[in-house]
Amino acid sequence: MNAFMNWMEMHFMPVAAKVGNQRHLIAIRDGFIAIMPVTMVGSIAVLLNVFFRDLPNEWFGEGNSFVSAMEPLININGNVYFGSITVLGIAFTISLGYHLAKSYDVNPIAGAVIAFSAVVTCMNQSAVFDYILPGVAESSVGALKDAGLNVVANTSDGAANVVLQGVSEWGYMGQAFTGSSGLFTCLIVGLLSTMIYVKLMQKKVTIKLPDSVPPAVSNAFAAIIPGIIAIYTFGIVTQISVMTTGLYPNDLIIEWIQKPLLGLSQGIFSVILVMFLIQLFWFFGLHGDNILAPITEGVYTPALLANLEVWNNTHSVEQMEYIWTRGSINAYAMAGGSGMTLALLIAIFIFSKREDQRAIAKLAAPMGIFEINEPVIFGVPIVLNPVYLIPWLLSAPICSVIAYLFTAAGIIPPVFIQVPWVMPVGFYAFFATGGNFLAALVSLLCLAVSVVIWTPFVMLANRDKKEPQ
Repeated sequence: MNAFMNWMEMHFMPVAAKVGNQRHLIAIRDGFIAIMPVTMVGSIAVLLNVFFRDLPNEWFGEGNSFVSAMEPLININGNVYFGSITVLGIAFTISLGYHLAKSYDVNPIAGAVIAFSAVVTCMNQSAVFDYILPGVAESSVGALKDAGLNVVANTSDGAANVVLQGVSEWGYMGQAFTGSSGLFTCLIVGLLSTMIYVKLMQKKVTIKLPDSVPPAVSNAFAAIIPGIIAIYTFGIVTQISVMTTGLYPNDLIIEWIQKPLLGLSQGIFSVILVMFLIQLFWFFGLHGDNILAPITEGVYTPALLANLEVWNNTHSVEQMEYIWTRGSINAYAMAGGSGMTLALLIAIFIFSKREDQRAIAKLAAPMGIFEINEPVIFGVPIVLNPVYLIPWLLSAPICSVIAYLFTAAGIIPPVFIQVPWVMPVGFYAFFATGGNFLAALVSLLCLAVSVVIWTPFVMLANRDKKEPQ
């Protein structure tokens, strides 16, 4: 064991520390964290409508009196969803550009707006859709066709409408580009455009104004040339993409990068690996959640938001594509925090004879209920403690496998709502799955399994009566 610990400290920890301090990964992590208010308010809007509309419709039938009475609140939640989840990609772009530029000590506001502009430059500028002609009678279809219009009669919704097909509009900015499905484009283009701006600022490719000019004006002028070059770069990239493939960069990124990455992330071995690495980093005192945040946030958050979008459009969990999302980690594999340390606290209260660990457990329990476990990690301690290495590394991956299999079998729905990470075990899974009681029971099952995993090692620690160093 000592040889293993020495090898890890010599070869693994330096690499892990470099990864954890890599400024681009930090900017991505901080970019996602900064938009949590937007993500959260959109998720809350969906969750409220689950209880105001979806579950009552399921229990009492469509069009019941409760749903009718809640209609104004349902509409308010719809407005909130439209103002949050549907523009989440744009919010993330601004946040990413800001944090990345700030890490290089250049004007962060300029970095944010340049990243935003570059992303919009890569978007499809028009849309083709069908348009219902208001006040036009079905009997007019023949005359309109004779006039050269592409119209059809439509009675699918019970009303006779005349639909003008193939309407094209310039200046369209759709949810496919601004919402969760555009997150990878926002990440890639936002990152690259900000770096072009940063490097040109560092090379002093700027307009220099006299010192007498106010700093706000001077900073704005300094960003003009770097901003022009960065945005024009992606204007050219977009035109080349359209001319050579007929597709916009967002479409190419979705097909070539986003879908393959999300597909890989959904394999059970990928889930196990991510959870194992989070635990391994933490064992050496490195914040595993932060180090792996570019993966957990950059890959699994788009999966959660894609599921959320499916629910908002169809109210069906069967049509959700992704089994494992960002919220799945908190719902099933982090009871009490990383390593399922709430299970450790329970095992200590039941089986530990060490007064030092019982005292730490009493102090840590109130915080552990709300997913805060630094007192456990550094107080028991877990960090560099070989006695607890095995349960620490295995409990979260095993719980992830349990929840993954229940979800893949269709027994519980995938996690599709983001809720506050401090939500206690059971409640988190219940709300994150739109009020599913079985999901809450599965999370409690995971906690019970973790207690079983931790217990032998807590009993083993009883043999060492020494105070922790």
